[in-house]
Amino acid sequence: MGTLIDGVWTDEGGAPPAGKDGRYQRADSRFRNSITPDGAPGPEGEGGFEAEAGRYHLYAAINCPWAHRTMIVRTLKKLNDAVTLSTVLPRRTDQGWVFVEDGHQDPILGKASLHEIYTESDAHYTGRVTVPVLWDKDRGVIVNNKSSEIIRMLNSAFGNLGDVGVDLYPEAARPVIDEWNALIYETVNNGVYRTGFARTQEAYEEAFDALFATWTSSIHTSAKIAT
Repeated sequence: MGTLIDGVWTDEGGAPPAGKDGRYQRADSRFRNSITPDGAPGPEGEGGFEAEAGRYHLYAAINCPWAHRTMIVRTLKKLNDAVTLSTVLPRRTDQGWVFVEDGHQDPILGKASLHEIYTESDAHYTGRVTVPVLWDKDRGVIVNNKSSEIIRMLNSAFGNLGDVGVDLYPEAARPVIDEWNALIYETVNNGVYRTGFARTQEAYEEAFDALFATWTSSIHTSAKIAT
């Protein structure tokens, strides 16, 4: 999988992280700033990232569900003109996520690989190099690389630069959305990683059981709603 260590790329040592008990442990996203309507700081990080047309660029991968959902929200909110987009090659190489000439270029910085964009933002970055990445063209830094936070920004921060008639996180429904998101993230979205990258049988069965329990529960809930 590869990783950056103090700004230097290595294609070794990038195995999925696991604790002593064999359970997969997802590393926290490192860039946690927020785009806001007036540039005020968000829940985490620093301020100065005001919503402006053409200022921000989204790096994504069409085969990554975490990144793909940011592309969907960008389209649903009609932000295609306000937030530019480019995609990496939909498979990783010994350089991780890369750009090639066949429709997957980096039109902003002209880089060959995504890890170069990470070190452009932080020359001493240590950690995994993942998509999606939300880039600030003005300041030349990564704003955020956590997909759940990026889709919330795309939904609410850009005002009339996008479609104000579409609200994917309505105030009245937020408690229910948050409850389901917490369950689905832990047992399904991250659950497939916890299952696939488990290092012990116990860790595998724990993740497997939780995954399919949520799947079954969601089917029953959908059936009740439908009737």
